[in-house]
Amino acid sequence: MERRLRGTQLSLNQTQKVRLQRALQQLESLSSKVNFNASVTVADSIPVNYEDGVLKGHGTSELNGEVVATVCGVVERVNKLVYVRALRARYKPEVGDIIVGRVVEVAPKRWRIEINYSQDAVLMLSSMNLPDGIQRRRTAVDELNMRSIFEENDVVCAEVRGFQHDGLHLQARSQKYGKLKRGQMLTIPPYLVKRRKQHFHHLDQYGIDLILGCNGFIWVGEHVKATDDVLEEQVSKPEEQNTKSDRNPASLEDQEQNSIPLETRRSICRTANAVRVLSTLGFIVTVELILEIVNLSSSLNLDVHEMLGSEFCVLVAEREAERRTLNKKKG
Repeated sequence: MERRLRGTQLSLNQTQKVRLQRALQQLESLSSKVNFNASVTVADSIPVNYEDGVLKGHGTSELNGEVVATVCGVVERVNKLVYVRALRARYKPEVGDIIVGRVVEVAPKRWRIEINYSQDAVLMLSSMNLPDGIQRRRTAVDELNMRSIFEENDVVCAEVRGFQHDGLHLQARSQKYGKLKRGQMLTIPPYLVKRRKQHFHHLDQYGIDLILGCNGFIWVGEHVKATDDVLEEQVSKPEEQNTKSDRNPASLEDQEQNSIPLETRRSICRTANAVRVLSTLGFIVTVELILEIVNLSSSLNLDVHEMLGSEFCVLVAEREAERRTLNKKKG
């Protein structure tokens, strides 16, 4: 845990340093009892059972008859396969991953999207649901209207389709994918987001949506109902209407209808700051932990900006240490 805090911008006084160190040591001891020898550094020996047969995977090598780690990380075992999952590594895509990205280029028949990977991903026009919802071949008119769907700097949600000859390909063939608006995107280390069955979360009590992208991009925004009407409003407006609305500023009534309520904006910022606190402490980001931090900040009557203070981060670490200790005693 202490290694994860290196490079953070927390300015702690002496008392806070002692409290934080005590909480992290408690968390370290709890995790080491559960996963003995789980964390390794370069040249550490990895205990294996040679009688069952061992397959040495990524991050391992054989030296003097022992399996040793070649990278810093966590030892993972899948049947006979033993490998080391590196921490602080760049995102490594897998087919089916839910990702959040930002459009960097509108190219012929495709969008290029930055997803925190070593190269930009590709979202083909043919891998998108058309605005009219009809399954048909894409025409030249569809290609001309691509900017009415996504343009540069738009934040989008998609699914990893797989690798092809020209790079990593995405797809967005469901209503839950597409353009994300009225919220904010956060960037955290990808290893803090575990692959789970559900990455889309609707926090009903706050009226917001939370998308935990496997690539470390997190979206927090106002809740949007995924219906055909909404999709048609977002992407199927004729190009003439778009240019007309760009030229003529919206009326005050339209601005009021399009604005996010103040309480919802506060909830978005509070939830986003909860994600930032978890990232600073190096904790795995889950919707349960996010809600706990949001509720803790509300119970303490903290303003949104106070959640990023040193005292609150230390308090979150102490509460997490207490929670895991109680869970261990119950178990």
